[in-house]
Amino acid sequence: MTPPVTQTDRAEYVVNARFLAHRITGIQRYAREIASRLGGSPEMLKPSNGKGARGHLWEQLALPRLAGGRLLWSPCGAGPLSYTRQVVTFHDLFPLEHPEWYSAAYAKWYSLMFRRLATNAAHLIAVSSYTKDRLVRQLGCDPDDVTVVYNGPAQSTRLSTTFEAARACAALALPSRRYVLSLSSLEARKNLPTIFAAWRIAQRSLPDNVWLVLAGQQADASVFGKQQLSAIPARVHFTGYVAEEHLAGLYSGASLFLFPSLAEGFGLPLLEAMSCGLRAVTSNNSSLPEVGGDAAFYVDPLDVRELAAAILRHIASENAASAPFLPAMEQASRFCWTDSARRTEDVLQRAAHSRRKVAATDGRRWRVA
Repeated sequence: MTPPVTQTDRAEYVVNARFLAHRITGIQRYAREIASRLGGSPEMLKPSNGKGARGHLWEQLALPRLAGGRLLWSPCGAGPLSYTRQVVTFHDLFPLEHPEWYSAAYAKWYSLMFRRLATNAAHLIAVSSYTKDRLVRQLGCDPDDVTVVYNGPAQSTRLSTTFEAARACAALALPSRRYVLSLSSLEARKNLPTIFAAWRIAQRSLPDNVWLVLAGQQADASVFGKQQLSAIPARVHFTGYVAEEHLAGLYSGASLFLFPSLAEGFGLPLLEAMSCGLRAVTSNNSSLPEVGGDAAFYVDPLDVRELAAAILRHIASENAASAPFLPAMEQASRFCWTDSARRTEDVLQRAAHSRRKVAATDGRRWRVA
């Protein structure tokens, strides 16, 4: 086994900090949490405007010059295609595997980018074993060139007090203190038609004060295309974007967390909900069993009746719906941003020290020794 990199061996690297120009969602949270814990305070290379076409142009043209031959860490699944001395974190390959979930332009660009980055980068980080498997199977990556580094729950997402839950309820104008929560941006992958269909069935057997609360911002049409919601059932409340200060209270006040996503590269909302002691009903696919372990309840995300039955089973029983659910909190405690940052730091330091070049299909590549 190669010995760990010591403080005296520390090499310089820089961070593609385009994520600092974006509102915090799952990928941006990952980047911020890891970058804030890296040793040596690496330089954060940030554009003045990181959004849209300007952000892409900065990343492809200006960023390589700013990096100046130093090792570059690109934490958000995107980076300069021509820069080979780079470690890239892949969160998923969905634009490549499921272009129908995205706008045509976005799917085409990211499919090209994923292939080039997977070939040219010094080393790859995957946020789950599922994502690593997709890199190996879909893009032909050598398993030794991919290191799995999980996400962690934010310090702010922990079991909250009754007062904090009530404050979140008021701030988000929730219509009831009894609610099933689903946290996601409003996009095709989050499977809202099935959630709505299951809720129509489940609510017939639930008290009138139990609502379905959907938390998340409207999907960006330039990324996900135009989203058409089917007819919205009764007792459904949309909160829109939830500020960090209200996230834990929103989770902790819920009776159940619902996350029947069609696929997830990691599934950070599931982990955050479990950190707050919530029982969670989620999909039996992709990375979600890695995150939920034996403490989540799994369904076929396209089986409406199975999902409705799961909602009723966990809400109708007073004992089942009581919080906190300790097995969920115990499972969530196995994930930690500090450990994730330590593993990321180790990958970056090894890549920065590596000078072993191997042939790649369209150029020379650096590999972590």
